[in-house]
Amino acid sequence: MTNHWIDLKNADVILVMGANPASNHPISMKWIMRAKRAGAKLLVVDPRLTKTASKADVYAPLRSGTDIAFLGGMIKYIIENNLYQREYVAHYTNASFLVNPDFKGPGELEGLFSGYDEKGRKYDKKSWTYQMGEDGTPVKDISLESPNCVFQLMRQHYSRYTLDTVSSITGTPKDKLEEVYRIYGSTGRPDRVGTECYAMGWTQHTVGTQNIRTMAIIQLLLGNIGMAGGGVNAMRGESNVQGSTDHGILFHILPGYLPVPRASWADLATYIEKNTPRTNEPRSVNWWSNRGKYLVSYLKAIYGDAAYKGNDFGYAFLPKLDEGMNASWLVLFDKMLQGQFEGFFAWGQNPACSGSNAGKVRNALSKLKWMVNVNLFDNETGSFWKGPGVDPKEIQTEVFLLPCASSMEKEGSITNSGRWAQWRYKAVEPLSGTLPDAEIMNELFFRVKALYTKEGGQFPEPIVNLTWNYGERDAAGKVKHVDIHSVAKEINGYYLEDVYDTKADPPKLLGKKGDLCAGFALLQADGSTSSGNWIYSQSYTHKEGKIINMMARRGKKDPTGLGLYPEWTWAWPVNRRIIYNRASVDRQGNPWNPKKAVVKWDSAKGAWVGDVPDGPAPPMGDTGKLPFIMMASGVASLFGPGLADGPFPEHYEALESPLKENMLSKQRINPAVKIFDGQQDGFYFADARFPLVATTYRVTEHWQTGVMTRHTPWLLEMMPQLFVEMSRELASEKGIRSGQRVKVRSGRGEVSGVAVVTGRIKPFTIAGQTVHQVALPWCFGWQYPDDPRAGDSANLLTPNVGDANTMIPETKAFMVNVEKA
Repeated sequence: MTNHWIDLKNADVILVMGANPASNHPISMKWIMRAKRAGAKLLVVDPRLTKTASKADVYAPLRSGTDIAFLGGMIKYIIENNLYQREYVAHYTNASFLVNPDFKGPGELEGLFSGYDEKGRKYDKKSWTYQMGEDGTPVKDISLESPNCVFQLMRQHYSRYTLDTVSSITGTPKDKLEEVYRIYGSTGRPDRVGTECYAMGWTQHTVGTQNIRTMAIIQLLLGNIGMAGGGVNAMRGESNVQGSTDHGILFHILPGYLPVPRASWADLATYIEKNTPRTNEPRSVNWWSNRGKYLVSYLKAIYGDAAYKGNDFGYAFLPKLDEGMNASWLVLFDKMLQGQFEGFFAWGQNPACSGSNAGKVRNALSKLKWMVNVNLFDNETGSFWKGPGVDPKEIQTEVFLLPCASSMEKEGSITNSGRWAQWRYKAVEPLSGTLPDAEIMNELFFRVKALYTKEGGQFPEPIVNLTWNYGERDAAGKVKHVDIHSVAKEINGYYLEDVYDTKADPPKLLGKKGDLCAGFALLQADGSTSSGNWIYSQSYTHKEGKIINMMARRGKKDPTGLGLYPEWTWAWPVNRRIIYNRASVDRQGNPWNPKKAVVKWDSAKGAWVGDVPDGPAPPMGDTGKLPFIMMASGVASLFGPGLADGPFPEHYEALESPLKENMLSKQRINPAVKIFDGQQDGFYFADARFPLVATTYRVTEHWQTGVMTRHTPWLLEMMPQLFVEMSRELASEKGIRSGQRVKVRSGRGEVSGVAVVTGRIKPFTIAGQTVHQVALPWCFGWQYPDDPRAGDSANLLTPNVGDANTMIPETKAFMVNVEKA
């Protein structure tokens, strides 16, 4: 989230699209309803009339997979009706930048951007560049009138997204489109603000990244980024998804969003050179220019004294990605199916149910020699070898179950969607025979290290050189029990030497050797500081002579009245509650909306007041700094040349769609997606065997694949089995009654469940044809309860394809058929 949960109350308009907070994030509805009571409008766009939609001022239905068409129409509406906040757009975004004249868009190239390589399914981005001036900065036209400026190129790009076209693609009635556009467009005024809430309904598409980009463009046009009650806000599906991403759970990032090294980056200097953005823009803060400091401090945290200047601070110890290597979820299981892995740790997950094309996932597990399942309960992954249609005698995989403790049985932190890192105490002791995750890792580490020490092996240095100062050691040097506070302190970081401000005369002591770092601005590139994750530096620190766990704070002061609560827990970075908050003021530092001021420049004091600002530099004025400090340009990007599938979001059909063609162009699907071509990777579009659009979703009673909640009797009683929602019209065509058992079949698999015939789903009119949609929850599996009527995972139906940028699977739009069981 750019903002946070409580901040929803500050919005004048709330757009919920790609999410259903009333069911899946119910506490958030408290703040949404508080905003409504204060006069805010709630807009909900969804294929189903959800619980959230039942509270909406305006509900607009749309066909799954057509969000960019819907939002692209809004961009056109905002520009045509002059609803954008001109000063914000001209000075705080790249709208004025002149683009290479060779650049061409989908309107000119039948759905493609210039530079497309059909064979490689990727773009050469040479034409996606800016015209550069003699000073090395992009040439700008602040009037926004040049035909080559970003603003005019964007206007031209979305001119094709007319109401008629958008309605024909999405199935949304034109009057509903206009109503949503008009209400949300009203937040382009400085005294009004709009926010957007999304979840997996946006991300799990082949255009998932661009779905969110489109909304970001809208928020920038309206001046809603950095504002109280504004932003683009991801509603995470679990209380620590944000924290896990922050700490490097994805294959391509280290903690703090530092890129994982590539094999071609042979040394630390090359890594820093390749990953440190440079700019000639004198008013850009360009905060990522500090990346070298953060990587060196990370290396010192994990390798300690084994990391020193003479060995590149242990850079060689880090694992490297081969050039072009992709180790994302879909690729991992594809390689597993090909027999390229011997073992697999399924830690706190259930891929046999959560993985797209779950039948392929289950087959892939059978190719392993061994698997370790770390979980609270046995599940479909751990017991895949005895699942439906499987002969255990034919499975070679040896499975080990390591029972672990639940979140209530251990101490530590979680970081919620709003970036608030909150310390949780241990409520009860773990059950006998179970261990917290950290204790399991502790046992594994010392046993693996002992084997490397005794027997050697391929590349032992990353293991034998790891620091592990997490508690008291026994006579053999093994940590007896992990002190989770020591882990948190290592993440925060230490001064390993006295650190001075050498620009001062005489030099000023900034940090004393052995103390916890006060913040990431004090991290150094010379090895004198450590930090396991630079964005968490300040989370556990020395303050006023005391060691303070900032995440454990529970102060309830709210001096701004905006719900920032700066003394309640701690938010990264540096306790900033709304990021890019310097964009909430004009160029003189005065709030766009004084009634909801996030920060304000106090010229008399020469300092900001309010939320922790995005850096101490003064506002733009004549000599200040630009507000988007993480961007090398200093401004936000309407034109995004770094993406794999285009600098502007473009509507493409889902891999599986009821349409033979894209109504906007000749390019049916995202041209940059990876197409898998194995026997289990088939996909089907405009196929009479699979005429129904399908989507998956979650219910309040179950969490994720249901491993915990299906074992909770009262929750299972409330939601006991798989069901499929369908419209009354479709049920009438099929002769299906509510409560009857049905089979849902795709080109990959089949599940059975109970039909729920409802008015919450309506048929769509798409390109003049009636298109039906169905919806299934994905929280069930065959392993528990032991009742075939409970059903299996809806992901047995979903396709094996992912987003062009992130490879997140497309589980929210695919094609099926439904018949009586």
